[in-house]
Amino acid sequence: MDRNFKVRLSVGVALFVVTLASLYAFDSIPFKLIFAAFSFVAMIELLSFFKKKSTFLCIMLALLEVVFLIWGTIFVANTDVDHFWYIILGVPGYDIFAYLFGKTFGGKIIKKSRPFPHVSKNKTWEGTLFGLLTAIGLVAIKMTICNGFETDWIYLFCGPLALCGDLFESFLKRQFDIKDSNEILIENHFFQKLEMVVGGSEGHGGFLDRIDSTAFACTILLIIHGLC
Repeated sequence: MDRNFKVRLSVGVALFVVTLASLYAFDSIPFKLIFAAFSFVAMIELLSFFKKKSTFLCIMLALLEVVFLIWGTIFVANTDVDHFWYIILGVPGYDIFAYLFGKTFGGKIIKKSRPFPHVSKNKTWEGTLFGLLTAIGLVAIKMTICNGFETDWIYLFCGPLALCGDLFESFLKRQFDIKDSNEILIENHFFQKLEMVVGGSEGHGGFLDRIDSTAFACTILLIIHGLC
């Protein structure tokens, strides 16, 4: 087990415990505040990217990411616990299982297994496909238990939306020549300590890397709910 995986695992478990505790405390207000705080720090990370580049495309992509973070936070602020479980199962569910399946089976079933080589070269077909199927399956099971297929079917797309959000952030970082969202900010002593919350000191990304998929998925869900 490599060090990066240990960091991913320990940080993931810790954040999941905090998420559960804050979701069920005081009408989930603590969770909504935590998500808003994560979005705020993610925006600071995003601003730090401009120390490297400030092209027109970079500015447009960064503004779009800010929209995702703000609208995603608005969606979270107005979502109840039961519906947010769909997001937990669909978005982090995709991220976790795509990573695990990719690490375990990547390149062993489908040769030359790189579906997005110019955006995210580490993704594999095995991880992507099995991650999507697992995420959709988990959300479907939750809907079956809650009899929510008729009204909540749109949440079945949380997995695919998570993939799209992840790819968008990968493309954004590639345009800025950034590997981890905190790689510039972490040079500051204060933010270095703050980034420990998400395992950032181990080269494991930053706040933006933790919530990019969720913010993107929640933004699209907010738009769809608004249209409906």
